[in-house]
Amino acid sequence: MSVAGQAVQPILVMFPLGLFAMAVLFDIADLLGGPTILGALAYWNIVAGLVTGILATLAGAVDAAIVRRPQDRRLGVLRTLINMGVLVVFAVILMVRVRAQDRVAGGGLFLVELLALALAGYGSWFAGRLANGHAPAFARAVAGQRNL
Repeated sequence: MSVAGQAVQPILVMFPLGLFAMAVLFDIADLLGGPTILGALAYWNIVAGLVTGILATLAGAVDAAIVRRPQDRRLGVLRTLINMGVLVVFAVILMVRVRAQDRVAGGGLFLVELLALALAGYGSWFAGRLANGHAPAFARAVAGQRNL
């Protein structure tokens, strides 16, 4: 999926990644004794990250669906599943925070948030490697077996 020759999905991925990272930074500041508004700011960053993440995941799913080679389609589906996993974890974090006073995160929820951000970072690194033509080792192994 592209607009004016530019791929849309890599551009869209940067919005939720940045919003989720800012949510983590706001939560760090809140947990270190900052004003309580920081917890609310983190909450709304997660909301905006989920909205933009859904758009990015949909663009990635469209990209995966129109690819002709089965190997590339599988890698696109894997990329989409990683992105969906990140969105599910952040959606659960959001649902837990709805019940919290001032929408703040506790220590345990913050650790889950850090793990979700790490998964989001891995997903964008993985997608960047795929975009630059570097297939993962398991995909190269499968392609090598087909050539035998």
